[in-house]
Amino acid sequence: MKKVLVVLIAAFLITPFTTAAAGSADAGKSKAAVCGTCHGSQGISGNPLWPNLAGQKEGYTAKQMKDYKSGARKNPIMSGQAAGLSDEDIANLAAYYASLSCK
Repeated sequence: MKKVLVVLIAAFLITPFTTAAAGSADAGKSKAAVCGTCHGSQGISGNPLWPNLAGQKEGYTAKQMKDYKSGARKNPIMSGQAAGLSDEDIANLAAYYASLSCK
């Protein structure tokens, strides 16, 4: 009984974090044109200074973009790009890049 209770509590606590980041890859694709300038049209950067976004985990990408937006992560270009994005935009972009192949 104790194990069941622990599992239920863990599931309850984890659910808000896993569902909050779920976005629409289709909506993200329409927002990704500006990102493609540096990160490549399919999320594969042509410059080693800029990371590939294709195939990144959705939650990871969303967190990084939120950190740029909040100032927790500092980069003048990325902070400026993220400043105008809503949480929904961020979730959609993260879903889009997660849907792309990194190969």
